[in-house]
Parts: sequence; structure tokens; C-alpha cells
Amino acid sequence: MKFSEMKYERIDSNEIIQKLNALSAKMKNAVTYEDAKKVYVLKDQEDRHVRTMMTLVNIRHSIDTRDKFYEEENNYWNHVTPLIQEAAIAWTKTVLESPFRKELEEEFGDVTFLNAEMDLRSFTPELIPLLQEENKLTDEYEVLLSSAQIPFNGKVYTLSQLTPFKNALDDEVRLAAWKAEGKWYKEHQDKMDEIYDKLVHLRDQMGKMLGYENYIPLGYDRMNRNCFHKEDVAKFRAAVVKYLVPIASDIYKAQAKRIGKSYPLSYADAALSFRSGNPTPKGTPEEILEAGLKFYNELSPETSEFFNVMMDNELLDVKSTEGKQAGGYCTGLPDYEVPFIFANFNGTQHDVEVVTHEAGHAFACYVNRKRIPLDTIWPSMESCEVHSMSMEFFAWPWAELFFKEDTRKYLYSHLAGAVTFIPYGTLVDHYQHEVYEHPEYTPKERHAVWKRLQGVYMPWMKLDGEIPFYADGEAWQRQHHIYSSPFYYIDYCLAQTVALEFWKMIQEDQKNAWEHYMAYTRMGGSKVFTELLRNADLLSPFEEETLKGICEAAKKFLDEYDLTGIE
Repeated sequence: MKFSEMKYERIDSNEIIQKLNALSAKMKNAVTYEDAKKVYVLKDQEDRHVRTMMTLVNIRHSIDTRDKFYEEENNYWNHVTPLIQEAAIAWTKTVLESPFRKELEEEFGDVTFLNAEMDLRSFTPELIPLLQEENKLTDEYEVLLSSAQIPFNGKVYTLSQLTPFKNALDDEVRLAAWKAEGKWYKEHQDKMDEIYDKLVHLRDQMGKMLGYENYIPLGYDRMNRNCFHKEDVAKFRAAVVKYLVPIASDIYKAQAKRIGKSYPLSYADAALSFRSGNPTPKGTPEEILEAGLKFYNELSPETSEFFNVMMDNELLDVKSTEGKQAGGYCTGLPDYEVPFIFANFNGTQHDVEVVTHEAGHAFACYVNRKRIPLDTIWPSMESCEVHSMSMEFFAWPWAELFFKEDTRKYLYSHLAGAVTFIPYGTLVDHYQHEVYEHPEYTPKERHAVWKRLQGVYMPWMKLDGEIPFYADGEAWQRQHHIYSSPFYYIDYCLAQTVALEFWKMIQEDQKNAWEHYMAYTRMGGSKVFTELLRNADLLSPFEEETLKGICEAAKKFLDEYDLTGIE
């Protein structure tokens, strides 16, 4: 079914709660395992329908935040979801206490039960008003960004539409675009500070209501950190500073030399990889999607089936339009057993990475679409990001379809970008740990934390005051995850480490690498992250030697890469 034909109907929250309570009662009264299994599967069917209706609202609200109907429906779900959570937790408790738990774990996997225990300790009815307020505040931030109208060169642009100018070859145009964006953020800084300040205190209050010292333990539980802890993340961050930051610094030193700029670089100059311009996709959005179709048709029978379903059913919304929410994501529509990709094409290499990255998520969802329960279709977030970031590297042999004469530029800048991203991502994570350890910080003190940590993780960035928003340590306010999904961002860094492991394997034997990728992907969310890696014979990013090894391989490739004839 085409996305436009999928019908949305509001489900009354009281009806959802009544069904959940009835299912809990049936599970309690189950006499045999077969009885318990029937109830378990029925609950999953109910979850799929509710999730589908909620997701339809979320997608359509994202596509046009000005649409009043879907704005109201989005507000409705933001309000009732915490109310439903109380009945959902009662169901969770019933299943965890069921005499048939062991049999359910054996048939459906133990991950959902592990996560259920986290859900149980992450909720109390007293949290409901706070959760409703949290939803309201994060939505307020997203709507603010999507409403941006930035004057530039006689026209007005959204944040996404301004991006090509921020990568422009002309130094003056590029700098002016960065200044225009920074000016808009600066003008709205007080509002963004206010929203985040409320979120930090709200989340700190949640953690303390559950008996924690601060929000961090609750944040980890809400992210389903089911196989690693903050100490593991701190160890990973230390390895990034030790091994990756020096290599990333060398990459930017080489870039400064190529483009004729001094090191460290300004934000505007760091955006230009080559003096002749950054690699850009060649073709319209429709042509980029057609190139993606050819790539997936040739990569494997499984990817061919998947991407044809996506194209035939209009399951990609990628054009940047007025009123559209910024950013991009992949989600699933369980009733229809299909994923959906939301993005904002802007004429940069990001457009191609949507076709590979977000479609990597979508492919994993499609492969596991029939899994029961619903929550095992997707693994935890760091595991999901392996699907997407690795798919970007599997697309390398087809890069010419997208980039034509810019292919060599793209291959170099893509790998360089993967390496230099990890320090930025760990900066985002470290920043959030400090913020939630010190909820009493003022907005000004939070900006100072970012500025200090940026010097550790991104020494190649010059803070010279040319663009006050960046120079004053406020760049974190562009990062949606900091507002809406605290502690999410380290997932990208862990996954990028694994993806670079796949990149290394692809250079040696693509067929073997694809077999490992499918071994990893076919497990869906049936195992925790570290077990998914072990079962697919992959290394853990928490081992220092893993990061060291891929850093050495990437550095060797980039140092020896032939850039002859490319300025």
C-alpha cells in the first residue's frame, strides 16, 4: 500500500488502557504456556496497531509542521502516551512475574525481558506530568527549528535549504551562509536556552523521584543500555582522545593545506574539503533515488526486494520543503510491515548518505519485519546505527552512480568524515554527562562546558569570534538529540567504530563482509549489542585495540589515497 493511502484514525487512550488491563488479567489467569503465548501474541498485535497510528501522525506532522490536524494529533499523543505508560508498565510487571516467563524467553528471546526490567524501574505514575511536559518541550524545540526563515542573498531559506551555501566553493559566500545561520540561532538563543534549562531540571527531577542521584542512570535505562554502562562509555571516550583525535587533527591539517587556509580552521573553512569544492551528487532527487535503486538491485537479492518495495509504495519523503521538520530519520509502520524514510535533500553528499544510511536502517527493519514481539524488530540504538553506517561503506563500489566525476573526492571525504565524526560524537556525549551531573549550571555555564570540551575533542576548530554563536560555545544547540534523546549520540560513535571495521573488511573481501553484515542484521533485536557483535564475529568497540586497529587502517588508506589532479 502506498503511504498516501494509509489511513489514520485516532485511538482513544481509554480504549488502549482498557485493552492493556484486560490483557494483563488474561496473562495472570493463564493456566498453560499456550494460553500465555496467545495473550503475549495478541498484545503484540495491539502494540503494532497503536504504534502504526502514532507513527503516521509523527511522519505527517514532520512533513508539514503547519498542518493543524496533525499538529493537534501530535499534541494528543504527546499528552496521552505517558497516561498509557502506567497500564503498559502493569502489563510488563505481569509478564515478568508470570510462571511462564522462562518459556516465553526461550521462544521469543530474553532481550525484551531485560529491557522490560529497565522499563519497570524507569517509571512511576508520579512521572506522568513530567513526561507530558518533556514531550511538549522537545516538540517546541523541533517546531522552532522547522520554522526558521533565514534571509540570505536576497532570498529566505530554511536551515536545511541553507546547507549548500554553507559548503559553497566561494569563501565569501560560504562564510556569509555560516554567519546567517549563526545569526538566526543567536537571535533564538534565549528561547533554546530556556527550553533546555527546563528539560535538564525536569529530567533531573525524574531521576531523583526514582531514587537516583541525578538523571544519568535513568537516561541509560530509557536508552536500554542493557549490556554496557557509563564506565564503559568513559573508557571509549578516553580511547577516542588517545587514538582518534590525533588522526582527525592530521586530516584537518591536510585539509587546511589543500584549501589554502591556516590551521586550526574556522567553522566555515572546515566545511570545505577541497579547494575545487566538496563532492556533490549529480542529478535530481528522483535521479539519486533511481541510482539508489540500481545499487540495491545489484548489491543482493534481499536489498533489491526491499528497495523496490520502498520506491513502489512512496516510502521515502526526501525533498526539503517549507514547514518541514529539519533532519532525517527512519521509522517503521508495523501494520503494513514496511519502514519509512524521512529526510531533507539539500544538494550535498548528505543526500546520498540518506539513500545509504537511512535505508540501512530501513533494510534491517524490513528483514526483521515479522519478528515477534514488535520490540525485537529493532535492536538498541547503537546496534541499529551499525546497520546504517556500514551500509554507507557497502555503497562504495556504486559511488560513481551518484557522484560521477566527484567519486574520488567522495570516497576520500566519506572515510575522512567517518573518522573525524567520532570525536564530535563523543564530545556530544561527554557534554551531556557533565550537564546532567551538574543540573544547577546556568545556560552560560553550559556553554562554557561545551567550549572547554571542544578544545579536547576538536582542537582543529578555531574559536575566533567571527561567528559569535560558535565562538561562544553554543554549537551544541543545533544537535537535536541533546534536546529530544539524551545520551543517544554515543550510539553513533560506537556504531561508526563497528562500521569502520566493516569498511576494513570490505577492502579485503566484499563478499565475506556482506555475509558478516547479514549475519549481524538477521538477528534484529533478538540479542544485546555485544552479543550481536560476537555472534557475527565482530570486534567490540569497548576494546581499546579495536579502535586502535581501525584508526591505523583508516590513516594508512587516507595517507596513501591518490588525490592527483584534485585540488
